[in-house]
Amino acid sequence: MAVKAKFRCNSVTDFGGQKQAQLTAVYSQTGENADFAQATPSGDLKINIDSGVPASNFFKPGNSYYLTFEEAAN
Repeated sequence: MAVKAKFRCNSVTDFGGQKQAQLTAVYSQTGENADFAQATPSGDLKINIDSGVPASNFFKPGNSYYLTFEEAAN
């Protein structure tokens, strides 16, 4: 089983050696975003990424991203 959510990037802060992306759950009354708002009405995510790796330039403020959660073995 997997759970899929949609989040929007609000900001990316550059701390020199790391960047931090801050995202919040997407909310809307219509379309696909309304479906995600029903399942994930609120939520926050902060992710720190080492500068200099390709992932550090992935998140862009204003863009939306799908998150898929799958259970992992310990």
